[in-house]
Amino acid sequence: MAPPGPEGGRAAATAPGKKITARLKRTLPVRGPQAPTLSELMRWYCLNTNTHGCRRIVVSRGRLRRLLWILLTLSAVGLILWQCAELLMNYYSASVSVTVQFQKLPFPAVTICNINPYKYSAMKEYLSELDKETKKALETFYGFSEGKSKVRRSVDEWNSTGSEFFQQIPLLKVEDFPRMATDLHSGQKRKIEGSVFHKDSSIVNSGDSNDIIGFQLCDANNSSDCALYTFSSGVNAIQEWYKLHYMNIMAQIPLETKEKLSYSADDLLLTCFFDGLSCDKRHFTRFHHPLHGNCYTFNSGENGTVLSTSTGGSEYGLQVVLYIDEADYNPFLVTSTGAKIIVHDQNEYPFIEDIGTEIETAAATSIGMHFTRSRKLSKPYSDCTETGADIPVENLYNKSYSLQICLHSCFQKAMVQSCGCAQYAQPLPAGAEYCNYKKNPNWMYCYYRLHEKFVKEQLGCQQICKDACSFKEWALTTSIAQWPSTVSEDWMLRVLSWDKGQKLNKKLNKTDLANLMVFYKDLNERFISENPANTLVILLSNFGGQLGLWMSCSVVCVIEIVEVFFIDSLSIVMRRQWQKAKKWWNDRKRGSSGKALQASDVERQGHDNPVCIDEDLPTFTTALRLPLPQDSPLPRTPPPNYSTLRLETAFTEQLPDTLELGQH
Repeated sequence: MAPPGPEGGRAAATAPGKKITARLKRTLPVRGPQAPTLSELMRWYCLNTNTHGCRRIVVSRGRLRRLLWILLTLSAVGLILWQCAELLMNYYSASVSVTVQFQKLPFPAVTICNINPYKYSAMKEYLSELDKETKKALETFYGFSEGKSKVRRSVDEWNSTGSEFFQQIPLLKVEDFPRMATDLHSGQKRKIEGSVFHKDSSIVNSGDSNDIIGFQLCDANNSSDCALYTFSSGVNAIQEWYKLHYMNIMAQIPLETKEKLSYSADDLLLTCFFDGLSCDKRHFTRFHHPLHGNCYTFNSGENGTVLSTSTGGSEYGLQVVLYIDEADYNPFLVTSTGAKIIVHDQNEYPFIEDIGTEIETAAATSIGMHFTRSRKLSKPYSDCTETGADIPVENLYNKSYSLQICLHSCFQKAMVQSCGCAQYAQPLPAGAEYCNYKKNPNWMYCYYRLHEKFVKEQLGCQQICKDACSFKEWALTTSIAQWPSTVSEDWMLRVLSWDKGQKLNKKLNKTDLANLMVFYKDLNERFISENPANTLVILLSNFGGQLGLWMSCSVVCVIEIVEVFFIDSLSIVMRRQWQKAKKWWNDRKRGSSGKALQASDVERQGHDNPVCIDEDLPTFTTALRLPLPQDSPLPRTPPPNYSTLRLETAFTEQLPDTLELGQH
């Protein structure tokens, strides 16, 4: 038999090394990130981490000392989590800064409306039936009578519609509240069924505290579904009932007709001065408000020019004298005399009915202004909107976004969807028409039900609509003085009557006049802005300070924690699950084939030790780390034998490949 060649000898010599390396990889204990169990991984981490508390838990002697270190470490971790949570909450906070500048300021838009929307003399033919029913209710309940005054009849269309309508929804005097009521129109008693909504008021009582005035609205499709709206004040009850019918009538009158029925600029404005210079109706823009008739806006900016002022004080603002004409007021619709004004930006809609300021007659009203611009941070610092484009509500006002525009548009949209028509006091959506009893007999009941849900925030409008991030505000300071004075009253009224005499055709009375002055008290522009209280750099620095203070930890330590507690721990759990599944599959295959477990199968079980690389030959140090077989005695040094020295080894048998190599 020929001796093996050099290559064959090297291959034969390499084979025993691979066998020993494979056995070492299977039997050496595994430590570090590749540890087989979570407990071994945690022990290795505590011994090798830079956080001293974790290491002291493992190396401390005695249960008491180890328990103290565990409590200290857990307390430090809790403090870190608490402080970091505070830092995150403060990161989304904002600081407010106020900047004051002295400069030339743009003058705001000033919208002026007469409190009485339409001339009563021109509206009588449309309101004759309504006024007749109102006077009858006053006479029945209060004994109020104007004598046998002749009431003008309206067109037959208005007569037929009104009579039927007033019979179905009359004013009621509730007795034995809330079960029985007396119809003030017919005097008959009726039983009240359904919900009762009491709108209490302590301003004016009806005489007897047990008398409650109201009206009942029922579903046109279900007569048993009714709601009774009651008022402890007879004044409020009659006004609410009157406005309800008034809106129904006005919704049927064309816009062109209503503009003619209201006040013109020549009717409302007597004199005008701005910044010391004379002005006239050409500086005012008319727009029609559903509830206030023709209103006029000074400095509206529609022609692209916005007036400004460079001097503060009442002499350099807007000064107008208004003709109110109290004698032509509707006695049932409005109970006060004067005008309403609102100061707003040129791109804002003037909500006269919500935030308008009333001015008196026979008085000079001075309104001083302070101008403030505000800017809020949007998400994540606050829940505001920049332009309203992210709000799922159509803007019906054709003006820049505001919270009020969103709320009114949202309610109008819900009104059209629920009631099939639009509410008269708000802009008309595309494709819709205003509610009136002729086409929508159920709209009043639907409107009151819907408004009740809106007030209770059940429509979702308050949840959808948000504040605007940027807005302008004019803080107003109002003062009132008697005007004209007693000594100047005679000549001033004569001059104003001469100027307007040909149009008014009567002598002016001071109770028909109102003097208004709107001006900047100073030219200080206040700019209020929000800025982030913390930046990302400051946040990370604060995190690092907390980690270093409580755990002596750095960014590298944080990465190590993430690696060990998340990546390595998950890897161990997945590996154990995979080994269990593999063992279950092998046992199932052996059970189906009927084979017994062989020694080679046992030898293949376990896991490889990543400490040893396949190309590395076993060394004496790695051999000493091998675990001892359970059935073999401990290695020991025998008594001296001069014939030979014998050393018991941990390997109980010689590998077959080494026997073959020895024979060769």
